[in-house]
Amino acid sequence: MDHRHEPSLPPTLRFERDGEVGVLTLARPAKRNALDDAMVGGIGAFFACVPAGVRAVVVCGDGDHFSAGLDLSDVIERDAVDGIAHSMAWHRAFEALEYSTVPVVAALHGAVVGGGLELASAAHVRVADATAFYALPEGSRGIFLGGGGSVRIPRMIGTARVIDMMLTGRVYDAEAGEHIGLAQYLVPAGQARTKALELARRIAANAPMSNFAVLHALPRNGEGARAAGYLNEALISSIALNTPEAKARVAAFLEKRAAKVEAPT
Repeated sequence: MDHRHEPSLPPTLRFERDGEVGVLTLARPAKRNALDDAMVGGIGAFFACVPAGVRAVVVCGDGDHFSAGLDLSDVIERDAVDGIAHSMAWHRAFEALEYSTVPVVAALHGAVVGGGLELASAAHVRVADATAFYALPEGSRGIFLGGGGSVRIPRMIGTARVIDMMLTGRVYDAEAGEHIGLAQYLVPAGQARTKALELARRIAANAPMSNFAVLHALPRNGEGARAAGYLNEALISSIALNTPEAKARVAAFLEKRAAKVEAPT
């Protein structure tokens, strides 16, 4: 029996359930959901032990913004050693999200800036509404990315674009951000959370082993040696296919009880 319970979170994070979908909300709207240590630690703790019965999670922000980034007042007094430890704590928290046991959909609106974009880049699917805008202002602040963004964001949009954003302060609006890959979906203003929940419900209906393989095998296969990737793919494919749920789903398809893939309308 799974004895996981509701998470203990700081007051700047809020967790709710919507059936099999969990919703984790950044709840610091007066600060444009700027991320401090308590919030980042709470995110890491939540995804290290996702509540029982939750099969997908939506991450969103209260107020007018997803997140305007790192709370600079939280780090100004740190020396170099403390700064390294701080950055590595962010790495652990966002890796807990990226390599969670369940898929994560980020619902983006307003500012998705600095550390906010680093957080969003750790999610598996990103939905932006028309108010979203993206920036990496660290260059103008005299600092550098510290939450894994220098690793994840270039893989999403290319190193040259990240260099440009950091050197020039370039800001991408919602449409341009979707075009270059900062988000996979673009919806009208105010609809990001609704669309993210729709996608999360669809994801939660997948076979859990298939979702787990997508989250854990696919990224590693794309980044590692090709021969090791092929072997890993064969192993995961065989394990997934031999689960009872997979056998039932394949049988349903063969017996024409499951929907076929159709062209989009």
